[in-house]
Amino acid sequence: MKLLLVTAGSRGDVEPFATLARRAAAAGHEVRLALPDRSGVDTTGIDVRSLEADFSALIESQGVSPLAAMRNLRDVVRPVMRAVIVNTAHAALEFRPDVIAWHPKVLSAPLVADALGIPHVVVELVPVMTPTREFPAAGTVTRSLGPLNRLTYRAAAAAGGMFRREVDEAADVMGAPRARRSSTPAASLLPISPAILPRPADWPESAVLTGVWRAKVTSSDDATTDGATAGGPAADGRTGAGAATATAADAPAPTPDPALADFLAGAPFAYAGFGSMAAGDAAARGRALVAAARARGIRLLVATGLGGIAVPDDLRGDDVYVTRSVDHAAVLPRAVAAVHHGGIGTVQAATAAGTVSIVVPFIADQPFWGARLHDRGLAPAPIPHRKLTADRVADALAAAPTFQSAVDAAAERMAGEDGAAVALGVLERLAARPRSDALRHP
Repeated sequence: MKLLLVTAGSRGDVEPFATLARRAAAAGHEVRLALPDRSGVDTTGIDVRSLEADFSALIESQGVSPLAAMRNLRDVVRPVMRAVIVNTAHAALEFRPDVIAWHPKVLSAPLVADALGIPHVVVELVPVMTPTREFPAAGTVTRSLGPLNRLTYRAAAAAGGMFRREVDEAADVMGAPRARRSSTPAASLLPISPAILPRPADWPESAVLTGVWRAKVTSSDDATTDGATAGGPAADGRTGAGAATATAADAPAPTPDPALADFLAGAPFAYAGFGSMAAGDAAARGRALVAAARARGIRLLVATGLGGIAVPDDLRGDDVYVTRSVDHAAVLPRAVAAVHHGGIGTVQAATAAGTVSIVVPFIADQPFWGARLHDRGLAPAPIPHRKLTADRVADALAAAPTFQSAVDAAAERMAGEDGAAVALGVLERLAARPRSDALRHP
């Protein structure tokens, strides 16, 4: 199978695709990953193709405000999206894949697949494209609308209409008609654990809740940081043809630098990191987090990311360790709690590590995941970033132990998942279809 994976966005949008690329290559497939520049993801050993788009630069210059994005749509956002949309067509023509798996931001992927006569699969890192009555599309409204929840899933299609000109340009690259409608995805893969988001009863069979996509990471004591089991069933009961080769993608356990390793080995600590959430007063957030940890008598490990947190010099000490980024697999299992923005990657990493999350949502799907964790008894109520105070964080840290048993149970359940193998099985079956059966038109 020749598999083209195409993703767009920041680190959390790239890491699952890189994991799947490694697993597919380990299974003997020819794989290419088309991705944005400077994602921060280790792509060593992966055949990659740059989309010539830099989302990190966009975040660093504009922050994460949706209003700022709209104000700068023409001069900042549109050029980045054009690079993704048009260069996906170039990447496909260069590689000539048998199947394409794409991120929802890659708006040209269905048209590109249709032009090549191959199936395509959308990867919903968060539920935004497969309608259900059970909850609204992530990133739309924060409260359930009951029977009207399904209407919120039209938002993704409406957003795609903003870049029709760029999609038409991709059609020109492919030598294809500028069709107003492309084929529907042959499947939707959702790399999410049912321990966090149970599968809705009204999803179609083509929507596969695979479980988390993670490399199987072995350590010296033969433990695994992700608990993935090669050959395991799908998280929602399906089996994957790629499962038998899953262990070929094993990777060495992450080793922190010596200074960080010394900190991790000391007294109890909480982790705090807001990833790429560069917005508002980062120093004020840093002060609140340090004060909360000290009020609870625990140490604090801070990952500043792209500017979500800043710790002023006057607050630093032996009980506060500050770094730009950390390997979640090395850090989270040792933390007593993880204060984070609620991106699905961090949500699942913390839960799989058996660490209680304290979610401080900023934008998009983050309020959705904060609410999901709280509703399932896995975390305290989320603290909106504009309402972050030392007292609120201290109260959440105090409450964290009451959620530990539920998180432990979820972690045990996630240990039996091998979502990347399940996803690979779906892609293998689609690639094996005769091309005349590949396209599913609405």
